[in-house]
Amino acid sequence: MLTALIAVLGTLAGSLLTGVLQHASQRATRRAEAAERAASEGLAAVAELVAALADHRRAMWVREDLRLKGEDWSEARAESHRTRSAITVPLLRVQMLMPSVATAARAAADATYAMRGADGATPLAGRREMAISATDALVTAAGRHFA
Repeated sequence: MLTALIAVLGTLAGSLLTGVLQHASQRATRRAEAAERAASEGLAAVAELVAALADHRRAMWVREDLRLKGEDWSEARAESHRTRSAITVPLLRVQMLMPSVATAARAAADATYAMRGADGATPLAGRREMAISATDALVTAAGRHFA
């Protein structure tokens, strides 16, 4: 009788241990999948933001160059409004998905926006270089985040 009781308790303990281990394994798998998904979404958001910043930088260069030359820049102005608007969603995604990168993302956007209103070709080129440097700093910050 004692032997049968020990056998039943051993079987129950083994079943319980197996269930606990399965649960822990499933939880670890879900956590790993969630982390992988978050990293993938973050990387996509950064890539989208960097592309949008580059598009806006180009549009601002064309716009401001035309303005400084005294040429008609109304079409370039409309394009710069479109490209600026295209920054909003990826910037928000980066800020929400990767708070540690949010400051660098905001700085890159602000540096790109600052190309507006330059008072000459040299200042415009300087602001463009600052915007490129800020975008490079964003990419570096994102790389640190993923490392």
